[in-house]
Amino acid sequence: MARSIKQMIPSIRMPRLPDWNSDEPDVFEEMTLQEHLEELRDRIMKMVIAIVPTFLFGFFVAGRILTDISEKANTAAGLDVKSPTETITLTFKVALYVAIAICMPIIVYQFVAFLAPGMTKKEKKILFSSLPFVTILFVLGCYYGYFIAAPRALHFLSTWNTGAFDWNPDGSESVSFFMTLMIGLGLSFQLPVIMFILAKIGIASPALMRKYRKYAFLVLLVVSAVITPSTDPYNMAIVAVPLVVLYEVGIILSSIFAKTGLRNQPTTPEGVEVAESNAIEKADDI
Repeated sequence: MARSIKQMIPSIRMPRLPDWNSDEPDVFEEMTLQEHLEELRDRIMKMVIAIVPTFLFGFFVAGRILTDISEKANTAAGLDVKSPTETITLTFKVALYVAIAICMPIIVYQFVAFLAPGMTKKEKKILFSSLPFVTILFVLGCYYGYFIAAPRALHFLSTWNTGAFDWNPDGSESVSFFMTLMIGLGLSFQLPVIMFILAKIGIASPALMRKYRKYAFLVLLVVSAVITPSTDPYNMAIVAVPLVVLYEVGIILSSIFAKTGLRNQPTTPEGVEVAESNAIEKADDI
């Protein structure tokens, strides 16, 4: 009886990544434009299928989130609305943001899977192995945006010249303020993973990242200004400082775990022998 039940239950196997040391040549499947469009359609459909149930979940928790946003926004009598339909509109808006935040790992995976056929086995392994860290950093970025960055920013704005203004923020603007910071920081926190992948593939070395650090900081300031809904330097610093720290973390991780990019690694036995002989000659010169 137990054996028959065991045969009825299909065995579950974890997907295996391509063998790093496989000697088999990479085979790239050629696809027509129509096949690419069909593949893109299938990936988008899978994203939509994942978003629908999470949207329903977000709809049920949207009321609590709106109440929490109202409290964090330091409002006295709740968020201000300008039209009778804005209450239900904001509920749907929050539900959609919640669905996108929950499904972001699935969205990233579908995007990576769409690009995977044009990558080598080693590049696929690096990219798919980094997906768990993408999820972790996205959650940390959303947490920082929702519980730290947005509340501190709104508290600063609500206490600015309190005698001259009646602080009663618009509901739509407040929700957009919170959700933009949450999603924007969740995506921006992927910076160390992106830097590691670029270094490991061989597009940008850690030395190059150090060399152009000041230009990278300038770009991060621009990104912070785009993410931050307000224009004051305080709120911009709340976003920019973590990104600068993450950039330095990305350099450190790339220096430790991505010293040699894939494009710099020899792929043939002759190349390996030449690399080893060059290393021996350099050691003898030293």
